[in-house]
Amino acid sequence: MADDNKKVETSSSNQKAAEAVAKTVYGGQDKRSGGGSRPPRRDNRGKNDGGRDEFEQRILEIARVTRVMAGGKRMNFRACVAIGDRKGSVGVGLGKGADVTIAINKAVNRAKKTLVKVPVLNDTIPHAVLQKVGAASIIFKPARQGSGVMSGGVARAILELSGIKNVSSKVLGSNNKVNNARCTLAALASLRQPSTRPGSKEKKEAKKAETNTEDKANDKKIVAKK
Repeated sequence: MADDNKKVETSSSNQKAAEAVAKTVYGGQDKRSGGGSRPPRRDNRGKNDGGRDEFEQRILEIARVTRVMAGGKRMNFRACVAIGDRKGSVGVGLGKGADVTIAINKAVNRAKKTLVKVPVLNDTIPHAVLQKVGAASIIFKPARQGSGVMSGGVARAILELSGIKNVSSKVLGSNNKVNNARCTLAALASLRQPSTRPGSKEKKEAKKAETNTEDKANDKKIVAKK
């Protein structure tokens, strides 16, 4: 009997200790009951970071480069990354680091500093463009609805990130991905919004209205002289 009493006392003391710990940790409510205020769930995807990670990333090239030092060669990684929000903003950046992750982070940060606003008209570009940067040259032409992005390589990735859905292109001169990416970005930056000037019909109507007003003014002058 004495052993049973001791077991009951120890179990009750353990229960009281557990209740005290739960009260201090969970604010007087048991964790299993589901009550109490939970801390906000941390979103690892970065959607609640003030829009910092709203851009989509595409790795265009990862290369291993060496730097000759006094004591030998130092190995690094170079990453070329394109970012875009598919709404007209796109950028390209280069980054180097001892690790691939470091190089990609540097490239993304530099790409965000060199964003280009691309004018998109009916899911395509407003006019044709020919751009040349160094040994790389590229041609972009508008395409009709449903044509898709008729391009390849780094140009296709950059065009898709910019939000252009219908375009035809041709890469000329160089096979270097970095140079082609820079040339593509320069071509998109050279695009201009379509002019909002009146057409030929509107011009004719405006000219006709001007002549009518002039004729009326001349008639009034003639009547006044008489």
